[in-house]
Amino acid sequence: MKQTITILSIVAFGYLSFMACKKVEPAAPAEDNILDGPVEGLTPAQKAMFLRGDVAFNDDVFTAETGLGPMFVATSCGSCHAGDGKGHPFTTLTRFGQVDSNGNEYMAHGAPQLQNRAIPGYEPEVIPAGASFSRFMPPANTGMGFLEAVTDDDILAMADPDDKDGDGISGVPNWVHMKSYITPMAGAATSNGRYIGRFGKKAGAYDLLQQTAAAYNQDMGITSVYEPHDTYTGLAIDPEISTQKLQDVVFYLQTLKAPIQRHTGDADVIAGKALFIQADCGGCHKPELKTGYSAIDPLSNKTFHPYTDLLMHDMGPGLDDGYTEGTAKTSEWRTPALWGLGLSMNSQGGKYFLLHDGRAHSIEEAILLHGGEATVSRSKYVALPDADKKKVLKFLESL
Repeated sequence: MKQTITILSIVAFGYLSFMACKKVEPAAPAEDNILDGPVEGLTPAQKAMFLRGDVAFNDDVFTAETGLGPMFVATSCGSCHAGDGKGHPFTTLTRFGQVDSNGNEYMAHGAPQLQNRAIPGYEPEVIPAGASFSRFMPPANTGMGFLEAVTDDDILAMADPDDKDGDGISGVPNWVHMKSYITPMAGAATSNGRYIGRFGKKAGAYDLLQQTAAAYNQDMGITSVYEPHDTYTGLAIDPEISTQKLQDVVFYLQTLKAPIQRHTGDADVIAGKALFIQADCGGCHKPELKTGYSAIDPLSNKTFHPYTDLLMHDMGPGLDDGYTEGTAKTSEWRTPALWGLGLSMNSQGGKYFLLHDGRAHSIEEAILLHGGEATVSRSKYVALPDADKKKVLKFLESL
C-alpha cells in the first residue's frame, strides 16, 4: 500500500511540476482587435515582400553606425507607430515655416520638419525665430493602400469649393508639387503643375513612396536613392537604406489590411451610425469609398469604409496653427479616416490623443473642438439627448 501511495505521489508531483512549468500561451487577439496583418489575396511572393517590410518597419532600429541622424526624431518606424496604430505625444512631429501657398521660406533652416534629437557631438534643431509651426501626431498605418488607390476623379467629385449644395461644407484637394522620383498614377489630375496630395495631416505627400522616403529622411536622418540629402549638411550622400528595403516597407504599408469594425450587430452601434449621418458628419467623413485600378490586385476596384473624403476642410480658428503645406490654408486639415478609431488607445498608452496634435483626450472632446465647416455638425451633435450622444460615441468606438 505504501509503495502504491508513493508511486501515486510521484506521478502526481510530476504532473503538477509539468503543469507548473508548462507555458500557457495567451489566446490570440481577435482579428478585429488588431491593426496589423495583410490584406487577403496576396500571392506568395507578395506575402514574402509584406513580411520583409513588416520586419524593416517594426524591428529595424537605427544607430549612428547604421546611418541614424546626425539629427533625427526617432530611431525606428515602429517607435512612432506601435502596432501600426496612432502615435503618442512623446512621438509627435513638429513641422514649421510655411504660412501660405507660396512655399516654405525656412528650407535653409531645416524646414519643413524639426529634428529635435541628435547623436552625440551634434546639436538638435530649434525652430527659427518667427517661424510658424504645428505639431503632428503620427497616424495609424492600416488601410492606406486603399486610400492611395482612390482615383483623382473620385476625390474631385467629392470636392465642393464654392459650397454649391449649401451644406456649409466646401472640401478641396491639397495641390502639392510632386517629387521628381514619383510616377503619377494614370489619369492623375494636375493644377498649375501640382498634383493631389493624400497622405499626412495636410495631405502634403502624393503617395506612399513619397511619404515613406521622406519619413526615413526627415524622421531618422536616413538617406535613400529617393531622398539622398543629409539632413545636417544638406549634401547628397550614399544611400543608408537599400532601395529594396525601402520598397518592401512601401509595399507593407500599401497592403496592411483595413481596420475591421466591431459590434456591427449592436443596436446602439447601428443607431449611432444613423445619428452620425443625420448630423451630416458623413459630409466629410464619407462612410464609403472605392478604389480604381491598382497593380496590387487585392486593392483593385474595391469598396471600403474609411470615413474620410481625403479633402481639406477649414476647421476654424481654434484649429488654426498658422502652418500649412501645398495649397492648403493654415486652418485647413485633411479629413482623417475614422476606421480604427476605437483601437487608438492600444497604441497611445491607454488614453486617447486625438486631432492633428493630440490635444483631444476623448472622442467627444475631439467633436467639440471641431469648428469652421464642421460647426453645423458639431451643433447637431451637441443638441442630441445624452442617450443619443452615447450611441454616436459607441458607434465611433466600434470603428
